[in-house]
Amino acid sequence: MAALTQDRNTAWREDALYSRPVKAATTIFGGSLVMLDANGFAVPGAAATGQTADGVAQEQVTNAGSDGDASVTVLKGVFAFANSAAADEIGAEDVGANCFIVDDQTVALTNGSASRSVAGVIAAVDAEGVWVRIS
Repeated sequence: MAALTQDRNTAWREDALYSRPVKAATTIFGGSLVMLDANGFAVPGAAATGQTADGVAQEQVTNAGSDGDASVTVLKGVFAFANSAAADEIGAEDVGANCFIVDDQTVALTNGSASRSVAGVIAAVDAEGVWVRIS
């Protein structure tokens, strides 16, 4: 496609709800960090590579069947997650940097020697936890 030569009415939407097919034999808890596996199926946040952070589950879903037999509603936006500890603890000085998925409720400052996927961008750190933008 060629570059614009006039104004364009670009479609947009605010961070919103999306329905995602859930991986087989998987339970996702409401309020948990959800990621998509390499095949696009929703799975709980976990220390793994090659996954994409997708948002926060709006309900608990158990898929006892095959891939995609159940779906979970995922919300994108800015969410508070638990902070990791020690060398992986996130501080206010890290705002604006990427953080990484430890599990379905915890994020860390580092990629754990290339064993974790990006959760999103650190928006703030306070008493509630690490606020992460997932979009």
